Amino acid sequence: MESPEQRPRGLVINTTTASFAGRSVSRTGYGALQLGRLHDRRDEAVALLRRAVELGVNHVDTAEFYGFGFANAVIREALRPGDDVLVVTKVGAEPDPSRQVPLRIAQRPEQLRAAVEDNLRGLGLDHLPVVNLRRLDTGPGLRPEGDQVVDLDDQLATMTALRDEGKIGAIGLSAVTPDVLRRALPAGIACVQNAYSLVSREDEDMLRRCVEEGIAWVPFFPLGGGFPGLPKATDEPVVRTVAESLGVTPSQVALAWLLHHAPNTLLIPGTADPAHLEANTAVGEITLDADALAALDSCSTNVP
Repeated sequence: MESPEQRPRGLVINTTTASFAGRSVSRTGYGALQLGRLHDRRDEAVALLRRAVELGVNHVDTAEFYGFGFANAVIREALRPGDDVLVVTKVGAEPDPSRQVPLRIAQRPEQLRAAVEDNLRGLGLDHLPVVNLRRLDTGPGLRPEGDQVVDLDDQLATMTALRDEGKIGAIGLSAVTPDVLRRALPAGIACVQNAYSLVSREDEDMLRRCVEEGIAWVPFFPLGGGFPGLPKATDEPVVRTVAESLGVTPSQVALAWLLHHAPNTLLIPGTADPAHLEANTAVGEITLDADALAALDSCSTNVP
């Protein structure tokens, strides 16, 4: 992939579909974390996910620890075999209601295997198409300590064994460094999920490597922010100016930039609001011309 400075003017990128784990998916999927906000309104949660399918979403990102199993239960109820939705889940953490952030790190091989089994039960499946190993080596948030500092090779041995057993399909990585990605490549990696946005592009080199290797790039915190003090794409004057000129929202512009920036980027914005869901799924229809892209490219000060 060319850097923003090298991107040819007028380059056309397919902003609607891309390859992921051997199949074509909509480049805008759905992240199920926010379904937990509808915990006491389960019917609304199911209806929201059904609406996402109606809007063309066929890639849903989840985890058994989202809402203490609620997200997976909603997915199990809402999705039907004929929907042909690629469900992607993750391991590397467990729910812990005693904490302010109700999670604890779970990196040991036996914990990864147990998390796969939990996801299988929660989703009512006998095979998980894609499972992300969330390493927590980089990005904002927790870091492993003590016995949770586990060698990558030991983790990959467990993940590949689960794949050989038919319990999982493709293996993904999350919150990893370029060196971890390099070491993991021989195991076969389908996607990388790292914190990345218009205003936070420290992983630009790793994104390029993923393009070269045919690996899907699935950014979390795609609008920036996520933690207090981190920059937000929607606060950028350029983003607001472009949004006003196109008659869309700043959030839509920031998401659309991600689709235009690299052809392997898949979005998984989450929401509990039907209107926001429709706005998110419409970003693939937004065209950013060369001048808009050049202006937006200049937003980040941390591009390598």
